Amino acid sequence: MLDVHELSRRPGSMREVSLDLPAPEGFGTVIIGIPQDSELEIDVRLESVVEGVLVSGSVAGEAVGECGRCLDEVVYDIDNTFQELFYFPERAKAAKEEAEEDEVEIVELVDDEIDLEPLLRDSVVFALPFQPLCSPDCPGLCSECGVHLADEEGHSHEVLDPRWSTLQSMFNETKES
Repeated sequence: MLDVHELSRRPGSMREVSLDLPAPEGFGTVIIGIPQDSELEIDVRLESVVEGVLVSGSVAGEAVGECGRCLDEVVYDIDNTFQELFYFPERAKAAKEEAEEDEVEIVELVDDEIDLEPLLRDSVVFALPFQPLCSPDCPGLCSECGVHLADEEGHSHEVLDPRWSTLQSMFNETKES
């Protein structure tokens, strides 16, 4: 939570804050995310405007997950920007009436404090890759046996057409007799 009491009623005033905070739980997706308690570097600029406090800045951290093809660990550097206008309570009502037509979310200041967590979470999660890869040309795992295809060049299995499986079983019976 950031206290913006000294900014809250003086349009044009500004304050910059740099923070190193531990990442909260669930800062990402199931496949990739920023591990809990790892360091997030946050630079925030708070600007007082007529409607409220404009919060803009950047968040940097290290996301850890697994490759979507071979399940090896991947590490991504996250460095993303964010911006949000936190409305004063008396201005929020008018803004909500206007926003109903446009379906825009209005975020309101509560007790002259700003909760950065939802803003940072949105910024980080949208910056994460949908399907992280250890390398762009990762061949993944063998669908038959699960072997790392990058480790075994030319790995293959003899695959018979299922339409011929009855004929194959007849040959197997002939060999046994």
